[in-house]
Amino acid sequence: MAKAYGDDLRRKFLLAYDRGEDTLEELADRFLVSVGWAKKISAQRNRTGQAERVAHQPGRKWRAGAEAQRQVVDWVASKPDLTLVQLQTKLHSEAGVSLSLGRIWHLLKKLGLRLKKSHSTRSSGTQRPTLSGVKNSSRVSNRSRRKA
Repeated sequence: MAKAYGDDLRRKFLLAYDRGEDTLEELADRFLVSVGWAKKISAQRNRTGQAERVAHQPGRKWRAGAEAQRQVVDWVASKPDLTLVQLQTKLHSEAGVSLSLGRIWHLLKKLGLRLKKSHSTRSSGTQRPTLSGVKNSSRVSNRSRRKA
């Protein structure tokens, strides 16, 4: 794979162009670069204001910006039992960001957050219904009848 031209060449090329020494096409011949490259770096400098090469950042770009990410962190910190669907709804209504459930899951992973219930908390005081509708406390499970 071809290597990118160095920042030194870019600066020298753009300095010569700024001085008005030649046109982009003539400077490209003189510096032994393509005209397309010359136009590209000239337009890039006009757009960004910097002569140095912008580092390539591969991968998917996050739709949830820094502010939306901060909101998700705050929401999960204040109410850690939020579901992915609830987070999705809050993001859409309050931050204006539409993300799929999978993207929200990846966002939480990226932020180092977990949506898990704590096993150290006591269980719910609500009794589960049985077949007869009444929980029988005198019933003993097989596990507790075993002898050690």
